Amino acid sequence: EAESLWRDLTDVRPDHITRWGRKDNFWEMGATGPCGPCSEIHYDNTPDGKGGHLVNRDHPEVIEFWNLVFIEFNRRNDGSLTPLPARHIDTGMGLERIVRIIQGAKSNYDTDLWTPLFESIRTESGATPYGGSFEDPVDTAYRVIADHVRCLSVAIGDGGRPGNEGRGYVLRRILRRAVRMSTQILGVETPLLHRIVPAVVNELGEAFPELRAQGDSVAEIIRLEEEAFLKTIQRGLQRFAAAVETARRSNADSITADVAFQLHDTYGFPIDLTRVMATERGMQVDMDGYERLMETARETSRSGDQDADAMTLPPDAIAKLDRMNIDPTDDDPKYASARGSATIKAIWNGRGFCDRTTDCEDAGLVLDRTNFYAEQGGQISDTGRILDDTANSALFNVQHVQRFGDYILHRGRSSDRPLAVGDRLMLHVDEQRRKEIESNHTVTHLLNHALRATLGSEVEQRGSLVADDRLRFDFSHASAMTPSELAEVELRVQNAINAELDVDAMVVPLADAERIRGVRAVFGERYPDPVRVVSIGVPVRQLLDSPLDDAWNGYSIEFCGGTHLDRTSEAGHVVLLSEQGLAAGVRRITALTGDAARTAQAAGAELVARARSLEAQDGEELLRAHEELNGAIEQTTISTVHRHEILSLIEAQRGRIRSARKDRSSAGMADALEEARAIADGASGPVIVATLRCEGRDSLLSALDLVRGQHEDAACMLLAITDDGTKVAIVARVPDALITRGLKAGDWVREAAVACGGKGGGRPDMAQAGGKDPDRVDEAVGIATTFAEEALA
Repeated sequence: EAESLWRDLTDVRPDHITRWGRKDNFWEMGATGPCGPCSEIHYDNTPDGKGGHLVNRDHPEVIEFWNLVFIEFNRRNDGSLTPLPARHIDTGMGLERIVRIIQGAKSNYDTDLWTPLFESIRTESGATPYGGSFEDPVDTAYRVIADHVRCLSVAIGDGGRPGNEGRGYVLRRILRRAVRMSTQILGVETPLLHRIVPAVVNELGEAFPELRAQGDSVAEIIRLEEEAFLKTIQRGLQRFAAAVETARRSNADSITADVAFQLHDTYGFPIDLTRVMATERGMQVDMDGYERLMETARETSRSGDQDADAMTLPPDAIAKLDRMNIDPTDDDPKYASARGSATIKAIWNGRGFCDRTTDCEDAGLVLDRTNFYAEQGGQISDTGRILDDTANSALFNVQHVQRFGDYILHRGRSSDRPLAVGDRLMLHVDEQRRKEIESNHTVTHLLNHALRATLGSEVEQRGSLVADDRLRFDFSHASAMTPSELAEVELRVQNAINAELDVDAMVVPLADAERIRGVRAVFGERYPDPVRVVSIGVPVRQLLDSPLDDAWNGYSIEFCGGTHLDRTSEAGHVVLLSEQGLAAGVRRITALTGDAARTAQAAGAELVARARSLEAQDGEELLRAHEELNGAIEQTTISTVHRHEILSLIEAQRGRIRSARKDRSSAGMADALEEARAIADGASGPVIVATLRCEGRDSLLSALDLVRGQHEDAACMLLAITDDGTKVAIVARVPDALITRGLKAGDWVREAAVACGGKGGGRPDMAQAGGKDPDRVDEAVGIATTFAEEALA
């Protein structure tokens, strides 16, 4: 059909229209998923313009620059193709290839799209100029770095962030491959990529104004990622080099799976980077073994409701519902009421459709309409019960609700009475749980706005979880929030709750919604047209009447299909439980609302008061109280604001103890030195053994040094009872001349320590020991004196 259209409706010469097999004229995104045949447009740049026979042969002068894919099939896991319920044409044209054709260049990289970036790399790295060679590793590094920095800049400017999952990990892999090129090939040991960002902004800023506005932020995010990888890349490269050497010694031609996994898991090397390095050395990577190790790691960390995942509607099942003339599920009632009625249109058992459920069977119900919210947009699904049409008997417990295409599947378990297609039912959503979810969702919007108001307009939402027992919000920010910033955000949200602001929602055309000043959308989300706008504090109609009013920046306005409170005061309270880093440039806040937040707030205030009450305590008593307080903090759910306040009080109190000890130590040092002078003045002979009172071993050693300073030829031992009166500290020094005569400091202090219930030892010239019985210190002095005199006799 496509071939006929090209021949009949265009002036393309018939001999320039050719058919190819599935290998070249059938596009697939992967092993499974949407796919279909395609029409490719190629450009012949050979000197005589007769290169048609070179199509699809990777000839550098016969290039594909446009593709039209007829997406009409779904490739299943078993390799079979099933028709898609909705079909479309996916078209893609390459900008660089068009520019290359227009400018008559030999390569995509020989155009003025790349020249400014290459010049920036040369200036910042000091490398030799770009030469256009596809054999020279330096030229390859130029191309990789320029291409990757450009990609990273646009993606980050559009809201993406490097991370460990999904699209974020794609960005991280791209960045780390470029870092490897800059360090290994160009020899740049400091972060380079972020210094190329200004050239990208100059090149693409007009087409991407958001990139121009956020150029500094983009460069900073890239710099942080570079620095993080540079901390491990050298050790990773050394580990890789050692693995290559080991393989070659054993005549192997591949990097083992455990090495590849270690490079990924410990040193942050994406597997495709390891494979590139292996290929450069004529080697391979044991990918089968690597995938087994990765799967083991994924199994270890995998969590979630796997039963819910099993009860899904694949594309062919969705298409079958359409062929059965079952209309899409009407879920508009979810915004209106927790109670409703519906009719069963289809029953799914996980394998196929059936007419009835059996007793106590897990099943999925497709209804004509529903007031249950289906999990999406970060908000978990409703749960509840489905009753008979008299609402007297519960027939089905709804455990999970998901949307598949235009249909909503209610997953759960039937009671002892089977259900059948056509049954008329009553739907009862768990209202208390729904209200808790709505509270957390509305506060999530308030939190998003408060973060931007506190940290700056560059803050972007990265993800969220809205559950019944908590909310979680991921956002872009370069560093950890300070305690004062957290306190400000929590206060802003609480003030918005206390203000009893109305929450308004309206479905409006997407183009109109996008014009509203200050409206927020999530990076990577595709929004429907029309789209639902949720506004807190100002009616949506008022926003649409004057969309460009700067005043709207002061309100929370978001695209959102979730359920919300009618007014903010219904949330009651909010506490921020934690703030932590997920990845470079991405932070996560966890929070509570409602009764749980009030309880946490009260518990935190009580612990703050408890911490303040310790101001009058001192010494060991205070340290024990701090240990108990730290234990209480760990075991009690409290606001992170209160947590920071308590830890700050503890640190201040401990600082006071350290300062007092330092003062006492200084005074004790002076007293110890005064006693040491008296001992030195009254001593004579080759052996000096004496006691004194001093606080801390440092004071005792200083006293010993003073005595020896006046009696350099004598063996000196000092014993001191510690300040709390529970122990004995012993130090001794013996000059070389007396060591030769038989007295060694280590043996000497050991005798004294044993005499007062302790032990110790050391070098022949210097030794320290301790005793546990201060009442025997005088006995220890006598024993030490006798031991020294006998050793020197």
